[in-house]
Amino acid sequence: MTAMTEVPSPILTISPRAMKRVREIRAGEDGGDTLALWVEVVGLAGAEWAYDLYFDVPGEATADDAVQHNDDLTVVIPAESVERVQGATLDMSRDLLNPGLVIVNPNKPPQPNRPASPSIDVPAAADLTGPVAERVQLVLEQHINPSIASHGGTATLVAVEDDTAYLRLGGGCVGCGMAAVTLTQGIEVAIKQAVPEIVNVVDVTDHASGTNPYYEAAKK
Repeated sequence: MTAMTEVPSPILTISPRAMKRVREIRAGEDGGDTLALWVEVVGLAGAEWAYDLYFDVPGEATADDAVQHNDDLTVVIPAESVERVQGATLDMSRDLLNPGLVIVNPNKPPQPNRPASPSIDVPAAADLTGPVAERVQLVLEQHINPSIASHGGTATLVAVEDDTAYLRLGGGCVGCGMAAVTLTQGIEVAIKQAVPEIVNVVDVTDHASGTNPYYEAAKK
């Protein structure tokens, strides 16, 4: 096997919390002390790179792969992933409902020209002082926003008309490939349960204007 390339400064920063979790996972592997953490870009996840994190012996690295040492943990980044991972951070998700390793990466894949988001008619005169609107806002303030804040996201009520609540997502939720899932499985369910007068929840966010930095990494 050709000698691997050891890098003097880290390409990928690993937070203390992520380092602890990686060590815990590695300890459950056969011969864990001999294994390196491999971090590889394997494709796209919406507007972000998709990753595979797995353990293998460091001797499998080639001369073109980057190898860095973090205390007792060796990290191998395949050559084709080095430029895409440069300056990224491996961290733990701050979402208590979906804990796991995440990669926060300033590098973005090339994006094709995206069509403008279809416009959604929002009631022009939005009265948010009624009892239904106030209860919806209470759900957002006490339950929804504290949860999605872990991703830098926010949800704001912009209008209530008849049985429909119109929401605008902000921060890390803008452009997130999981925004529709977050809305239908999280926000919409919570609002409908707490405010049965609301039958429809409509997202009026312009998701073409943003991206979300948090993506769960694949783990082996």
